[in-house]
Amino acid sequence: MSAAGLREGERIMLTDAKDRQYLITLKVGSSFHTHTGIILHDDLIGSQEGTVVRDSTDRTFLMLRPTLSDVVLKMPRGAQVIYPKDLGTILMQADVGPGMRVLEAGVGSGALSMTLLRAGASITAYEIREDFAAQARKNVVAMLGEDVDYDIHIRDVTLGIDEEDLDRVILDMPEPWLVVEHAAKALRPGGIFLAYLPTINQTQQVREALRIHSFGLEETVEILRRTWHIDGRSVRPDHRMVAHTGFLTSARRLVRR
Repeated sequence: MSAAGLREGERIMLTDAKDRQYLITLKVGSSFHTHTGIILHDDLIGSQEGTVVRDSTDRTFLMLRPTLSDVVLKMPRGAQVIYPKDLGTILMQADVGPGMRVLEAGVGSGALSMTLLRAGASITAYEIREDFAAQARKNVVAMLGEDVDYDIHIRDVTLGIDEEDLDRVILDMPEPWLVVEHAAKALRPGGIFLAYLPTINQTQQVREALRIHSFGLEETVEILRRTWHIDGRSVRPDHRMVAHTGFLTSARRLVRR
């Protein structure tokens, strides 16, 4: 991203004095309304990010381009998104990098898709709901633009995977154990399977399926995120934290002799 001023069509994040955040898209002639005042988009276009701006009642806002984490938490959604703390772990646990061919199933609102795409992966996505697929594509394009390697199919991944020699299969769906056998056939040797699940009972079932088929080095993790309050000599954990959101289970596709 260059140091050029903000342009029409860009997303920005406005943060007020109480750390409340607002994600907006700049448009000539438009305005942003709060419960206390109004900010004209025309006054923001051309400004530098990192600027403190004021509304019509002199209330201040910090203006920045949003991070991917900001967008994931604030973007329009049709389904619950995977939290940023888990998205970062998925990139490392599944070892996703540029040029990798990834099959993603259960795209939801597109948070995982945009994270994988920004890491440089090529994604084929399966989604059974057309409304989720449409919202996911809209969110991905709003964040990354049209020029992304993102191919969504309206289909049920439990019925099979057409692609071959995939590098990764990453699932965010209720019954990933029904996909394990298909993934074993679709993944190249050494490829990685990863499933995101909210409950330990579901996780146990997918682990049992992985043991039956051609997988090894299974691992399940849970990521907890706690921030800290630091103000002079006042140092303590914050009263709230993002604790359990889901279990991440990964395994490697092996060659059985």
